[in-house]
Amino acid sequence: MKIALMDSGIGLLAAAAAVRRLRPDADLVLSSAPDTMPWGPHTPEEVTERALAVARAAAELGPDALIVACNTASVHALVALRAELEPRIPVIGTVPAIKPAAAGGGPFAIWATPATTGSPYQRGLIREFADGVEVTEVPCPGLADAIEHGDEPAIELAIAAAAERTPQDVRDVVLGCTHYELVAERVRAAVRQPGLPAPGLYGSASAVAAQALRRVGAEAAPDAAPTGSVTVLLSGRTATLPDTALGYPEGLLLQAVTPAH
Repeated sequence: MKIALMDSGIGLLAAAAAVRRLRPDADLVLSSAPDTMPWGPHTPEEVTERALAVARAAAELGPDALIVACNTASVHALVALRAELEPRIPVIGTVPAIKPAAAGGGPFAIWATPATTGSPYQRGLIREFADGVEVTEVPCPGLADAIEHGDEPAIELAIAAAAERTPQDVRDVVLGCTHYELVAERVRAAVRQPGLPAPGLYGSASAVAAQALRRVGAEAAPDAAPTGSVTVLLSGRTATLPDTALGYPEGLLLQAVTPAH
């Protein structure tokens, strides 16, 4: 079984690690184009063009499914990706975990890129799944870029700024960008208030990993032999995991896998 994941950069690490934990025997293809990142400020047409290029590179390796491990690409390019690749390759998009967060009754916050915050797409999800629940949309300028480049001071500043914009009474935080899942515990620590329980965090990595297995008719087998390989594609070229990826536990987990040949 071969599962491909695509993103502009290392935001795919969280979902890739989730697949790895569910199926250590699955071969993974990690396709990104960090030289074109960030995608958020670009037009929908430009995002679609970039996403198609990254997806086509992965598709050449014949995966059984493709995870679009990027919120921006899922918003703007999912229809085009599915039109080109399905039914040959099932395509699984990433949706912010607003529905499960709303089930807790709120109040909760959604941390997302400035382009996604306040967008018709996100507002539509809030209306659909969180009607009557107190929700605060929190833009996080610069956070995804800082995570991508492993810029620790910039990460700290961006998280602190977003925490300042987050109401103190929120019970949960939805991580509305796949990059943010790589610093999830730092987000939790930043928004935790003295004397109150730590807020819950809602990411998408586990859900999309499980959905990918369902789409290919596979069961979770976390105790399977760790025989799965990892192939890294950067702008279509075979490469190794970027050094910045190894600054996160998810990257280290994937590095430990025998490289593909």
